[in-house]
Amino acid sequence: MLGILLTVGVKADEGMWMLPLVEKLNIQKMQGLGLTMTAEQIYSNNNTSLKDAVVIFGGGCTGVMVSPAGLLFTNHHCGYSAIQQLSSVEHNYLKDGFTAAELTDELPCKGLAVTFLVKVEDVTPRVLEKTGNLTGKEREKALNEIIETIRKEAKGETNYTAQVRSFYSGNEYYLFVYERFNDVRLAYTPPSSIGKFGGETDNWMYPRHTGDFSVFRVYADKDGKPAEYSDKNIPYVPKRFAAVSNKGMSEGDYAMILGNPGSTDRYATSYAIKNRVKNGNSARIEMRGVKQDVWKKFMRADEAINIAYANKFAGSSNYWKNSIGMNNAIKNLNVIAEKEKQEAEFTEWINSNVSLKQKYGNILPELKRDYELIDKNQKAIEYLRESLLAGVELPRMASGVDRMDKKLPLDSNMAFISNIYKDYYPEVDKNAFTALLEAYRKSVTPDALPEIYKTIDKKFKGNYSKYTDYLFSKSVFTSQDKLVKALKKSKYDLTKDPVAVFGKDVQKKMTELRTKEYDEALANIDNNKRLYEAALKEWYAAKDKPMYPDANFTMRLTYGQILGYKPADGVDYEFHTTTKGILEKEDPENPEFVVPEKLKEAIEKGDYGRYIDTKTGKMHVAFISTNDITGGNSGSPVFNAAGEVIGLAFDGNWEAMSGDIIFEPNLQRTISVDIRYVLFVMEKVGGADRLIKELTIK
Repeated sequence: MLGILLTVGVKADEGMWMLPLVEKLNIQKMQGLGLTMTAEQIYSNNNTSLKDAVVIFGGGCTGVMVSPAGLLFTNHHCGYSAIQQLSSVEHNYLKDGFTAAELTDELPCKGLAVTFLVKVEDVTPRVLEKTGNLTGKEREKALNEIIETIRKEAKGETNYTAQVRSFYSGNEYYLFVYERFNDVRLAYTPPSSIGKFGGETDNWMYPRHTGDFSVFRVYADKDGKPAEYSDKNIPYVPKRFAAVSNKGMSEGDYAMILGNPGSTDRYATSYAIKNRVKNGNSARIEMRGVKQDVWKKFMRADEAINIAYANKFAGSSNYWKNSIGMNNAIKNLNVIAEKEKQEAEFTEWINSNVSLKQKYGNILPELKRDYELIDKNQKAIEYLRESLLAGVELPRMASGVDRMDKKLPLDSNMAFISNIYKDYYPEVDKNAFTALLEAYRKSVTPDALPEIYKTIDKKFKGNYSKYTDYLFSKSVFTSQDKLVKALKKSKYDLTKDPVAVFGKDVQKKMTELRTKEYDEALANIDNNKRLYEAALKEWYAAKDKPMYPDANFTMRLTYGQILGYKPADGVDYEFHTTTKGILEKEDPENPEFVVPEKLKEAIEKGDYGRYIDTKTGKMHVAFISTNDITGGNSGSPVFNAAGEVIGLAFDGNWEAMSGDIIFEPNLQRTISVDIRYVLFVMEKVGGADRLIKELTIK
């Protein structure tokens, strides 16, 4: 068992804590670990606080404002999509990196937004007053109505956006008010050989030597208000920006992260975890693995395809590997057994009180029943989604075309159509299509196959390649030119296109799998999950133990320490890595481990300037801490005790990949790039002195 081999005495606090509750629940523990700030300095609805420097970057990451002129740090992999969109074979910013020599050289990123949190407000009483004891569609209708009312009131005549989010599976509700800026420009990125050093091999692994950062700037109109891109816009002056620390760190130092964790399921039952391992994770592992093998072959052979599919591949492979690690960790750490033990203790607590038993006694038996019921079709649903729905591109593109505004003339829809076909290579998709058709069939029972498989067997003798050859030769959706020509023909019926027929057939099978019994079981699971978390809140309160809500991509705080760990017998990981490890990993024949010449030269010369660690005399690259994070935290600032940025969080560690389900205090670590390595690369490799001068470096 790993448990007996791990570091003991770790001062980590499990939880992704809501900012309005920090003063009530956490501040004394945080100050006991070394924090020198007050709760009001971290979060305030009424005054400027540290939360005002932390932003949502794009649609799924975090960033931090680091200058009074709108400069922002986030991860390289968070900026990857924008960098890829700006790249071409002639200007390959993914490969070569980019430095804006002047302010006017910064590159507009179409479709990229940065969102600031304005305030958070508890609206639970208003919501629950309207929903009461309702369930099913009645509850959903009442819930949507009151949420829309609250949202409209909060927005009023402002330019803000407002959301009401559910917490504790619908037992509490909070209003979040945001301000969104749509003019965001790339100021600096290292080459991918730094920003993605280690590639998929090192993803989710430690020790790490990845310079996972990129630098953007937020722009506003002359009045400092959000505006669409214009050359008249000016750098935005944020309410608050964070100072950057060049002091370094020691083991045991306080570390705090503010960010936007995306999704956890810490209160999942053992039944839910079994379902996730067997169906959701397994489908992602197997089907994405098939697709990625095809993509990788084409990407390595053609640089244009490599650029076009770089972001798609990164998005697919990230949670492919996460699912592999999660399944391994759930098994190795006996997570299901731990959950079953907790459920037994919970049942004992319920049975000790007649009132509790009447209120909550049926929850676990009913959850067990309904998870067993959905299991019948869940595997096919998950595998179909990962392969023939989300895995192949052409049917999704056809569906996208169907969503264009048909009231407008064709010329007015050309930009919409062009965007659909950007970064699409039919030959790549055809090969992935062929492989996934075969892989899906091998993974499910015959009754889960769409009707199209009968056509493949009868008309094409079971030859998937011949079927996709036919599909891609006959469909007008395989290229923008073919589609436009078809749309100009008034009599052409897109619904009869072979790709549209395929897509309709797959959707029909998905509908068949989503039986009435299946959907009723899902509704029961949703209702009982809400009751279960309500019961857990009572149980935790009885034990005088605060209970944090699962992540839902709203701003949270996690605190802990800089600390190494021992994942196995004879293995002892230090809390930091250095540039020595970059040269040790270097492999010019492997694109994941190429070291750019300017970086190698600086390392060999020891040309680290003021960014060298004075305690060790080395250049630190990454560090680990006991902070509790998940996807969405990527790009989150790691703050020291004074609220200064010491790093950017970018990953979790392989041994604790079950972290979305259960927190492992002795084992779970956040991997972050050291802010000093960020500054070193910007200055010595990227020549970005102009940007560094904007920073407040402590």
